[in-house]
Amino acid sequence: MTTHYQHLGKFSDWVEAAGRKRELYPNAAPGAATRQKLCEVLGFCDGDESPQAVQVERAWEQDGLAGEEISWSVGYGPRTHAYVLKPLNAAGPLPGLVALHDHGGFKWFGKEKIADGPEAPHPAVVAFRSCYGDRAYANALARQGFVVLIHDTFLWGSRRFGLEDIPPGLIEQARSDLRGSEYDEIAEYNQVAFHHELWVEKYCALLGTTMAGVVSYEDRVALNYLRARADVLPERLGCLGLSGGGNRTALLLATHEAIRAAVIVGLMSTYAGLLDHNVMNHTWMLFPHGWARYGDWPDITASRAPLPLLVQYDDQDPLFTPEGMHAADERIAAHYRQAGAPAAYCGQFYPGEHKFDLEMQTAAFRWLQEQLALA
Repeated sequence: MTTHYQHLGKFSDWVEAAGRKRELYPNAAPGAATRQKLCEVLGFCDGDESPQAVQVERAWEQDGLAGEEISWSVGYGPRTHAYVLKPLNAAGPLPGLVALHDHGGFKWFGKEKIADGPEAPHPAVVAFRSCYGDRAYANALARQGFVVLIHDTFLWGSRRFGLEDIPPGLIEQARSDLRGSEYDEIAEYNQVAFHHELWVEKYCALLGTTMAGVVSYEDRVALNYLRARADVLPERLGCLGLSGGGNRTALLLATHEAIRAAVIVGLMSTYAGLLDHNVMNHTWMLFPHGWARYGDWPDITASRAPLPLLVQYDDQDPLFTPEGMHAADERIAAHYRQAGAPAAYCGQFYPGEHKFDLEMQTAAFRWLQEQLALA
């Protein structure tokens, strides 16, 4: 009997038809072959990935941290801006972490959503940080003994498109969506960007890549900047992020050999667990075009097994089904067993909705300290 999908209706049998044409979400075992196939799907995985024309924009000391704002070019578009945070008066080089900001339907800001610079955070950022326990977690993480890099990526913050470069019809559509609301420049831009993402993915297809591929490329450029710093131990590098940041974490660990430990928060499900439930709520970064022919999302995450991996799940997360999250947890665990390192994967389930709260942060920070030999 054909499963009925409320979002497909009369086309519910389309899912079975696709499966008859070719197996969907086959088991992609950890290893170089899976990572190479992923790179082919993503695009933007070849050539030099070094930051260009790096500049130090400013430096500060505040709340026990030394901070810098750095900028570089990735080879196209406006310059990338990033914060680097580390303990004040640190003696010698430290392990390095790339903290990856979320998607959040909030593209006006990037790095500022999870990190404080020398100025007070914008009120819109303060309100947004409720999912982070109302704090800039990257600053708290740096105080634990890491050099933390937080950068804007493609479409966010310093890397966002200007309204002048976005088709007027998308702007009109966004304004229609917000009609009746009090005008807010940031809210309007974020709504425009919601519609614009589909336009960007179409351009990616024309250019032989994917949004996931472009974002991941820019994250690798950032990691290459971090690993080249004199105050960073290049053999002790990790990455972490919530939601879209967790999405980026999975892609970064799979495509850059320098990562030694990773934490993914609030971004884990099988693809089957998303069908008819959460497809429209997720970014194109979660659906690199064609990957479903070669593997599932948890296979990307486990592709570096036995790399130490922590995945934190929110068991009432409205962006995923419980079945999809638990199936992903089981699939990742099976990959790690196959790799002969079952203890290298840790899946933690927490009560509540989509978040990376203080309890989860404490557990993640402790785990990173253990994996990168700070404990």
